[in-house]
Amino acid sequence: MLDTESETSRAITLLLVDDHPVVRKGTRELLEGESDLHVVGEAGSGEEAITRARALTPDVILMDVSMPGMNGIEATRAIKKEQPGVGVLVLTSYDDDAYVFALLEAGAAGYLLKNASEDDLLGAVRAVAAGESALHPSVARKVLERFSANTTPTPPEDDLSPRELEVLRVAATGRTNKEIARDLDISPRTVQVHLANIFSKLGVGSRTEAVLYGIKRGWIDPKMV
Repeated sequence: MLDTESETSRAITLLLVDDHPVVRKGTRELLEGESDLHVVGEAGSGEEAITRARALTPDVILMDVSMPGMNGIEATRAIKKEQPGVGVLVLTSYDDDAYVFALLEAGAAGYLLKNASEDDLLGAVRAVAAGESALHPSVARKVLERFSANTTPTPPEDDLSPRELEVLRVAATGRTNKEIARDLDISPRTVQVHLANIFSKLGVGSRTEAVLYGIKRGWIDPKMV
């Protein structure tokens, strides 16, 4: 469900969180080589990440998992509680299911391994900044299977309009806004409006969170994704 479409006109601001200065330096150099990306700060621990996020209010946070003291899971949960609209993109060496599920439950919008290509990383940053999902297809499939196993069916009309539910279900397939617009015969701008309403109604800040919300409530059939 990786979408590289960028719909922001201003520079995307980023906070880098990793306990290895060399990793942060290399990541910063890569990101700042792009005219639409701007690193506004760095943090070497979960506690520092919370403080820096509060002060800098970045668009996207690149979050490591294993750090001294507070780990990336706890930091993500705390940051999302204070700033639900911020996009957290996990960049880690760990691909264990337990880490993936815990971070997505905490509110992460994307999950990439540190051996990802430069293009994948740049695309994921832009996708998360645009409210899109940035999950590798294999990770997305595991997420669907895991969270759909323990659903609590509730009437979707109590939360979303029929059209919003339709947009969410198509979004769960990994389609871009333009592709959703084409499938539903509406404009891309209308898709953006529907997604913004969905995020607001569900109290989430990204497509990943919205899809997980829908899966848990039985609104989205994993077989259709």
